[in-house]
Amino acid sequence: MELIAEHPVLDLSYFKREERVWFTFDGVAMEGFKGAPIAAALHANGVRVYRETPNMKRPRGFFCAIGKCSSCFMVVDGIPNVRTCVTPLAAGMKVETQRGKGRALIAPIISE
Repeated sequence: MELIAEHPVLDLSYFKREERVWFTFDGVAMEGFKGAPIAAALHANGVRVYRETPNMKRPRGFFCAIGKCSSCFMVVDGIPNVRTCVTPLAAGMKVETQRGKGRALIAPIISE
């Protein structure tokens, strides 16, 4: 996991790094900091492609990094279209490359 150690403009002490946690990306175990954006953890682990566009199958990754576009959509814990640039990382998350529009998991209807 590679993170920026020094920056000529930014005060990196502003970016709090909580405990290290493990998560998986497409079945591969990776490490990140709890509470950091999922996309930041992926980037620190060398992942640059987060999804494929539905029609043209083009790769997408970081673009706006503020949750206003759809470039960082991924499947997180079975939920598609998660904006990973603004979603905090938690221990044990299962993050997957999203292909196309993603498929939602349908929960069974439980009646009482």
